[in-house]
Amino acid sequence: MAISISSLILHCVWVIMGVLTVRVVVGESEVPKAKSRAFFVFGDSLVDNGNNNFLATTARADSPPYGIDYPTHRPTGRFSNGLNIPDLISQHIGSEATMPYLSPMLTGPKLFIGANFASAGVGILNDTGIQFVNIIRIWEQLANFKQYQERVSTMIGAEQTKKLVNQGLVLITLGGNDFVNNYYLVPYSYRSREFSLPAYVNYLLAEYQRILQRLYDLGARRVIVTGTGPLGCVPAELGLRSRDGQCAVELQRAAGMFNPQMVQMLDVLNSKIGNHVFIAANAQEMHMDFITNPQGYGFVSSKVACCGQGPYNGLGLCTLASNLCPNRDLYAFWDAFHPSEKANKLIVKQIMAGSNKYMYPMNLSTIMALDSTQN
Repeated sequence: MAISISSLILHCVWVIMGVLTVRVVVGESEVPKAKSRAFFVFGDSLVDNGNNNFLATTARADSPPYGIDYPTHRPTGRFSNGLNIPDLISQHIGSEATMPYLSPMLTGPKLFIGANFASAGVGILNDTGIQFVNIIRIWEQLANFKQYQERVSTMIGAEQTKKLVNQGLVLITLGGNDFVNNYYLVPYSYRSREFSLPAYVNYLLAEYQRILQRLYDLGARRVIVTGTGPLGCVPAELGLRSRDGQCAVELQRAAGMFNPQMVQMLDVLNSKIGNHVFIAANAQEMHMDFITNPQGYGFVSSKVACCGQGPYNGLGLCTLASNLCPNRDLYAFWDAFHPSEKANKLIVKQIMAGSNKYMYPMNLSTIMALDSTQN
């Protein structure tokens, strides 16, 4: 039986990576099938693994005490005290953590693990996060995904690259910055004068649909799409807008409008495609579980950030000069905007095994089981 050059190269690469393979006959070629799947990540600071380290921007997490609980105990560019959501998903799907696409270390066999294209500060709209100056806006992230595929094609050929991407898992996290770092950033912002809140939500979702359609056109076939978290409940917004510790009403209203309509938009897209390509992750519900009942999840606080200053430790950046809690596992929020590693673990637990309240129409464990019978 003849073996194509691209199939042989791919087999050798996966052996080098230490991935167990089985041989599957496809046409007249023997194509190795990986035990784990590639993972691709797009979005903002909730999922950025360090791309912004390589940019001249203020949206960075590459200095202490970020990374204090990461295995190396050093900052990596993750907006976390330790592991973030993509890291934890990678663990669950039996893969190494994705590397930042801009990292010069992302070469050779490491490309087959996937890549993280996310950039802190970005949103659905290109004018979101302009105060951070140099960030990788979502359409640039998608352009980088196309470039990634071209790079991989030079190693294993277009057919095998298409298969790698089609069988991969995608996570995209956008939307929060379009509210906190755009519409509500300052009183009477340009977007808030241009749109009423309902009209703005409709505009965002129409733009988001274009982004997701482009992801599909680039080969993505399983995409977890997270809605916004409870925007009015993060320490930053409590510090700015709350006098009694209650979640900021207007930002909660925005999240309450955006998230259910996002699910409807995904339903429309899936109906058009004829398959469950896009899976909705209800980040608001996932967060609200431990925000409304922190003690039930082992937290002493879901209002005060572990690292920061001002009311609720919600003002300014997390730096060496900030207040820093001694035990990060006791806090739902690491800094003014981002969950702690422990909270991220709770979120990923629901991504993996949550009911339709959290994952619609199915959770990631169901996706993995379903896809294992089809690939």
